[in-house]
Amino acid sequence: MAEYEADTLTSGRVLARSTVWNLLGLGAPLIVAVFTIPVLLRGLGTERFGLLTFVWMVLSYFGLLDLGLGRALTRQVAENSGADRKNVMPELVWTSLVIMTSLGVLGTVLMAFLSHWLVYSVIKVPHSLRIETLWTLYVLAAGLPFVLSTAGLRGVLEAHQCFKVINLVRIPMSAFTFLGPVIVLEVRNSLVLIAAALLLGRVITWGLYLYMCLSVMPALRTGIRARRAIIRPLLATGGWMTVSNIVSPLMGYLDRLVIGAVISVSAVAYYVTPNEMVTKLWQIPGALVGVLFPAFATTFAQDRRRTVLLFHRGVKLILIALFPIVLILVIFARQILTLWLGAEFALESTRVLQLLSVGILINSLAYVPFALVQGVGRSDLTAAVHLLELPLYYLALRAVVGRYGIDGVAGAWVGRMLLDTVLMFAMVAILLRASRPHILEIGLTAAAVVLTLMGAFLPSGYTVQVIFATVALLSFAVLAWSRLLGPKEKALLSRPFTR
Repeated sequence: MAEYEADTLTSGRVLARSTVWNLLGLGAPLIVAVFTIPVLLRGLGTERFGLLTFVWMVLSYFGLLDLGLGRALTRQVAENSGADRKNVMPELVWTSLVIMTSLGVLGTVLMAFLSHWLVYSVIKVPHSLRIETLWTLYVLAAGLPFVLSTAGLRGVLEAHQCFKVINLVRIPMSAFTFLGPVIVLEVRNSLVLIAAALLLGRVITWGLYLYMCLSVMPALRTGIRARRAIIRPLLATGGWMTVSNIVSPLMGYLDRLVIGAVISVSAVAYYVTPNEMVTKLWQIPGALVGVLFPAFATTFAQDRRRTVLLFHRGVKLILIALFPIVLILVIFARQILTLWLGAEFALESTRVLQLLSVGILINSLAYVPFALVQGVGRSDLTAAVHLLELPLYYLALRAVVGRYGIDGVAGAWVGRMLLDTVLMFAMVAILLRASRPHILEIGLTAAAVVLTLMGAFLPSGYTVQVIFATVALLSFAVLAWSRLLGPKEKALLSRPFTR
């Protein structure tokens, strides 16, 4: 790829537009879910709806079986594009797709073999629904090759910053995940038919992404060309990414497992509800780093000064976007929970919501260095960090849960977020020395922001809370304008007013 093309793909305008499309792609299906889930619950009944949620979970976690090859392919394509090595791209893409499809076929055979054992021995399926559930799993198993290879096709499009076309497919297809079962219900109350409809949606998605890849990379049309020499580096990169993809969700569920084992199931509800509420904020940094990941791979191979610029800008934008939301959640946590779930629930969960909100802000900043480290090909470092954190986090949970309850668990969770963030930024400082002054500036700003949030924990009346929120938001606005935003960002924000 010519230098001009690479600069175009990593320009601020392109990255901003891609981020907006990612936000739409992640947020739109949630709106559909709000309206369709009550319909499905009434139409399917509690038992079938519970099994449908299991189907959705299986479809979501099928992606882990690609051994990280989808993300690895994104990095490799972006890196080779930036280095003007287009001749190796068709072999790289087809080799990855062949591996992922083969893994899908292997997964189909394995799941078909294990389905009977799962239905009759593992999952507590009612006797009247066992045959129906068994055939539902068989249908899902048939879709594995399409699900896994779709991740590779999407990776090719992400490497070329084609997030608009990705989300033009993702939005209706993700909505169909919820709308499809509703449509099937009009015909028959059958989990097998619902699974077949979801499989059809996955096949259509696969076909559309394949067509788009052939349009973006016409060289792929010359035929399937796979090379054995490419397999090992792909698996090495993807394998380390898979470690993070498995360990990180495991730590995400470890806290609620410890609460349920040591305290009670009701305590789990008081903890998980605010947790599920605030973790939705991760969609904001997630949308941004999905765009930055291929940009990091491209610029690191060609222009590392631009990598530093994108890194610094990404962290600043996440801080600016999330701080006002988190500040409001921390200050008015009790009022929000009271309005939403009642005074009794607010009494138990207010401190949890405040602590988790702070942790979300801290960890959201880590999204950018995490994407950079993996984008430059050092996914082994991020995997090592997560493997280090897992036992430390478990020991911290066991140490605090008995004495401090769910508030202590939330504090341990914040501690893990802080450790993870510090280690991610430290790795960037080692990989990119030019980033160190920016990291120091970000660290001082983040420390001031967190101290402000800690001040919001102090008990006070509603009037004091409003005054504190107003002063904090105005002060942050001045800080963001004078210190965090660069000339280009200021010009972009000022454009609507100057017109």
